[in-house]
Amino acid sequence: MTRTIGIDIGGTGIKAALVDVDSGELVSEKIKVGTPEGAKPADVAAVVAQLVEQLDPHGSLPIGACFPAVIIDEVARSAANVDKSWIGTNVGELFERATGRLVHVVNDADAAGVAEVRFGAAKGVSGLVLVTTLGTGIGSALIYNGMLIPNSELGHINLPGSRWQTAEKRAANSARLRRRLSWTRWAERLQVYYSTLEMLFSPQLFVVGGGVSKDYAEFLPLLELTTPIVPAMHFNNAGILGAAALAPFSHNK
Repeated sequence: MTRTIGIDIGGTGIKAALVDVDSGELVSEKIKVGTPEGAKPADVAAVVAQLVEQLDPHGSLPIGACFPAVIIDEVARSAANVDKSWIGTNVGELFERATGRLVHVVNDADAAGVAEVRFGAAKGVSGLVLVTTLGTGIGSALIYNGMLIPNSELGHINLPGSRWQTAEKRAANSARLRRRLSWTRWAERLQVYYSTLEMLFSPQLFVVGGGVSKDYAEFLPLLELTTPIVPAMHFNNAGILGAAALAPFSHNK
């Protein structure tokens, strides 16, 4: 069994657990705490250190953390629902100083994509897999033959139609709720989005995550695509699992 610590950091909550990255299973209780008010770097790092000590007291397991930002070489290049002072912060170094552990940081949607490819709905699928998370915005992950192509940010593409709005503004689950769209009307917007992605990328498989994926039967059958499209398997734990799978030296026993 290969264990690492997976941590999923969001604007309102932080989740963490020990993960067996051979099987993709949580091997501890999942701890959930509120994100410190303001979500500033030092405060979040302190919570991360507390969670790590709680899960692996006096141990040395490496950490994989996912974070709501574009991450390049461990540095946050954006900040979604967290303090803007994260921009330019080396998140990996910050967490390593706080925990005394090896840490790898990845974008949250990318972590969800890795979880689905290694342990979930896309396991064993070769070629290009495109994972999307439908929520307040739209997250995306591109994985080609098991290798992550990071920071795709495909929720920000413009969609054809009135005013050429971004996919997030037109087709996120928040748009469905805000406009009180029926499943059918929302599926019409999703059809434009996924047809556009299909034209641009020709993936082998679409995987749809986010909390609304539990209601997949209400909208996925309404989409007409050449590419198979399936619901995610790990939407609640995807961030933890994917981040843990990418933790440094996670192959060590």
